[in-house]
Amino acid sequence: MWLARRLPWNEAALAGQASAAAAEVEQPPPVPDPQAGAFFDVDNTLMRGASIYYFARGLAARKLFGPRDLARMTWGQISFRLRGAENSDHIDAARQAALAFVAGHSVADIVRLGEEIYDETMADRIWAGTRELTQRHLRAGQRVWLVTATPVELASILSRRLGLTGALGTVAETRDGVYTGRLVGGLLHGEAKAAAVQALARREGLDLARCSAYSDAGAAVARRRAAAR
Repeated sequence: MWLARRLPWNEAALAGQASAAAAEVEQPPPVPDPQAGAFFDVDNTLMRGASIYYFARGLAARKLFGPRDLARMTWGQISFRLRGAENSDHIDAARQAALAFVAGHSVADIVRLGEEIYDETMADRIWAGTRELTQRHLRAGQRVWLVTATPVELASILSRRLGLTGALGTVAETRDGVYTGRLVGGLLHGEAKAAAVQALARREGLDLARCSAYSDAGAAVARRRAAAR
């Protein structure tokens, strides 16, 4: 469970610290239980499939890059999810793929397009059971954060549209409001997620011993239970 890991100061820790620093509170924190919270992964947990793929496909439809770039991005993401922890070449491929579709574009334009793409291709892929589970945590007075390798701008759109507290995501470097094509630290994956959660907990005063985390198989069980109630 990535909530409990202790990490050295390395690239993963840097990515986690950057993600926590960039995370904005989309909804005011509830009052009843300010030290408790829940963290939800996005891909195949909150929604069916990979959010970054749907986003990139939407950008490709708008001619921001070509079919070959989309195929390269898709392969990079699949390779990273399947083998990234064991093979540095796959990690590098996924990192480059994640940067390819934002480099040189303004943050404002990517956020605007992200809003459109969410409505077109993502909204109907949200798991109803997982969404209900997020709302149960909110109704209990707990804060609910997304934690994902997806770019933080897209993760924030998902969080805001679903009425959640906020989101932790991969941070891409910007200069004068334009993406440079470099990441701050690296992809928010594995140990970097743990570092981001720990840093956010310190910032927001959360007690991780009183927090929950959901990803993939665990969320599937929770979804079924939520739907049955």
